[in-house]
Amino acid sequence: MEGVKGGVVKHILLANGIPSDQIDQLIKQYANLVNLMEPMKAFHWGENVSIENFHQGFTHVFESTFDSTEGVAEYIHHPAHVEYANTLLPQLEKVLVIDYKPEKLSP
Repeated sequence: MEGVKGGVVKHILLANGIPSDQIDQLIKQYANLVNLMEPMKAFHWGENVSIENFHQGFTHVFESTFDSTEGVAEYIHHPAHVEYANTLLPQLEKVLVIDYKPEKLSP
């Protein structure tokens, strides 16, 4: 598939069980990764507010934007990310990660 590696990639992490007494610090640390690695272009997060009840227990969404799939790979193996993941992931009850390339509808 042409263009699979290049172009914007969204990295989505859905989580449940983030300790309420640590959430502010954990989010600040996650957001700071943008400052530590060039391929990570943006970070957004939020809490589930869906009224459809399809969230399967996930309470938080973390979205990172990268310039390519290679950028995601660099992020995954970057020492700052590895250290952060080793702090965050053991505290979560449930996690789901997915990467996707945003597509536009043709007019």
